[in-house]
Amino acid sequence: MTAPDVDARLLRIHGHVQGVGYRNALHAQARHLGVSGWVRNRSDGSVEALVAGPHAALDALLEWARRGPPAARVLRVDWLPAAPPEQPGFHRESTL
Repeated sequence: MTAPDVDARLLRIHGHVQGVGYRNALHAQARHLGVSGWVRNRSDGSVEALVAGPHAALDALLEWARRGPPAARVLRVDWLPAAPPEQPGFHRESTL
């Protein structure tokens, strides 16, 4: 059972977010915030991430995701509630 203040979200980030270090920057930000999950590029040009952690950390990561690293141009970030990842820590997944 998870703590009541822990949540999981599936993010989809749209815009100019591939080839600009977005995945690596999101990975670093998630680890900094203590968020678990994964991040990957998608063949449609978006970035997808499954993130889990305390509400405050997820809100901070979502705020960061709307800006991204300096070279990114984020158009929008969609998210849905999700089941927490099965693996601990935060890692990169292969492109889907």
